[in-house]
Formats: sequence, C-alpha cells, structure tokens
Amino acid sequence: MPALRLCFAGTPAFAAAHLEALLDSPHEIAAVFTQPDRPAGRGRKLTPSAVASLAETYDLPLHKPVSLRNGEAARLLASYEPDVLVVAAYGLILPASILEIPRYGCVNVHASLLPRWRGAAPVERALLAGDCATGITIMRMDEGLDTGDILHQHEVEIAQNDDRENLEAKLVEVGRAALLHSMENLPQLLAGATPQDDSLASYANKLDKADALIDWTAPAEHIDRQVRAGIGRAPAFAFIGEQRVRILRATPEAREHSETPGAIIDAGRKGLLVACGEGAIRIEIVQMPGKTAVPVSALLNSPSTPFAKGASFREVKSG
Repeated sequence: MPALRLCFAGTPAFAAAHLEALLDSPHEIAAVFTQPDRPAGRGRKLTPSAVASLAETYDLPLHKPVSLRNGEAARLLASYEPDVLVVAAYGLILPASILEIPRYGCVNVHASLLPRWRGAAPVERALLAGDCATGITIMRMDEGLDTGDILHQHEVEIAQNDDRENLEAKLVEVGRAALLHSMENLPQLLAGATPQDDSLASYANKLDKADALIDWTAPAEHIDRQVRAGIGRAPAFAFIGEQRVRILRATPEAREHSETPGAIIDAGRKGLLVACGEGAIRIEIVQMPGKTAVPVSALLNSPSTPFAKGASFREVKSG
C-alpha cells in the first residue's frame, strides 16, 4: 500500500513508542495531538507529555487541545487532510465530528484483547484479575469507549512475575509491529473488520487508592497481583504504626500459619514474611514516606525501624 498521510493522537510513553514506530516508517506524520501539559513531580511544574516531547524533538506540528468537542478542533484536524488518525492512549473520547474527517477513519492501538478490558487501565486490570494473557488490539474507532470493530489482534502471555512496567514493555513491542502491519494492510483489514461481542466486555477503570490499599485478609496471590499491578503508577501500600509504606516487590508463599493477617512472621535479609488470609507474602522492597525505594534488609538494623517479628501491618493508621 502507498505511504499514508497520518495524524497522531496520544499522551503517555506507551503512545510515544507507537509514534516513534510510525516515524521510522514510510508514512508521513502531518501533525500530532496530545493532552495539555500537566503538573508533575514534587514541584508540580507543568510538564509536557511523552508524546509532546517526542513531537518537539522531530519538529512536528503539535497541538494540545483541552477538548475535541468543538468546531475548532475539527477544523484543525481537517486542515491536515489526513488519510488516518492514529490514536494510542490519548485520554479523550473522539466525537463523530472528528471520527468522520480522515479518509480511512480513526484507528486505535489498545493494550488488551478487546472486548476484555475496555477503558483507561487495561494492563493493570489484567494483572489484578490474574489473567494468563492479554494483548494488543488495533480497532476502527467509533463514538463508544473502545467499542469499535477489530482490525487486528496479537496475544501476549502474562508471566507469573510480570508487573505493570515489564508487561507494558512487552505490549509496546507487539503494538508497534501490529500498528505498522495494520497501516500496510489497512484497506483489507477495514473490509474484514470484526464487530466486538459486547456480552464479553469488561471495563478497566483507573486504579485508585482503594485498589492500592492492601487488605491482609486477602490471599497472598491476590496481594502479589496488587503489588505487581501498581508498579510505576499506583503502588500498593499499607500502614505500620503511623507510617504509610509502599510495597514495591513481594513474593507470595504457600504456607500454613496461625498468625493474624498483616502480622510479620519473620524479618531478615530476605525481607519480611507477612501473614495473609491465605498463605504469606515475602516483602522485599519498600518505600518509606519521603524516601527512596530500598530493600527491606537495609532498614532492619536501624533503631527506628518499624519492621520486626511480631509487629503488624494495618489497613489504616494505628491511631
């Protein structure tokens, strides 16, 4: 197929990786759309998105509309006369006025095997649910939330120790190839597009504090998934005394015990072995308030350490 004239819409690093793949292809990137700069870091300084930074590096026309639901946004996109608008983790739902502009429509790269895990956090939700596999879906967009017809899919196995960051890295690698394949074969894929089965749909809402707060009465396998799903964005946490502790790496252990869930069964160079509702979990890396992440073993010799055999984690502050 001849090279396409593309516009691209996306925001985080996942999206930037797909824009980069298109930049290395024969296709022309006419313009890039991304979310407005957001406060980030301790200083809450306005910071451009990963997509914005990449677009600026390549001196691409860049736009940061607050909304696409106005005539100005539609006129702007139409002015570039795109064959396709490629969308990846943009963060805004596209109205009909936008969807109708490109010659071949709007194509989305989604990090799940739709219709499973429609929505904003498909990687995290697949991990939390204990799914054995996920994948990439390339779909033709409509006005719904990830409800468009499927053009191409590629499955990715979820390994037992995958966390959000390394699973997303796997999906990026597969997604880049899937996107380029879809652009090269777009007319054929559009002609054979498959409608989603809405009866099989599930929704991937963003993780919030309730999702990240550890319930020690849960099985160790569930808490392990909670830790792995939160890596990089919504770290799992619990309280010990008055301190809120982020738990960044842990390993579940199938063992019987008679301890109260949350109790530290053992504390040593391998970390903290903590009782769960079923089994136990060995916590290996933590982050204390205002500190960097460290192995638990680095904290055990401090006279002020809250970690000791017999102490207990809680879901709320002890006060």
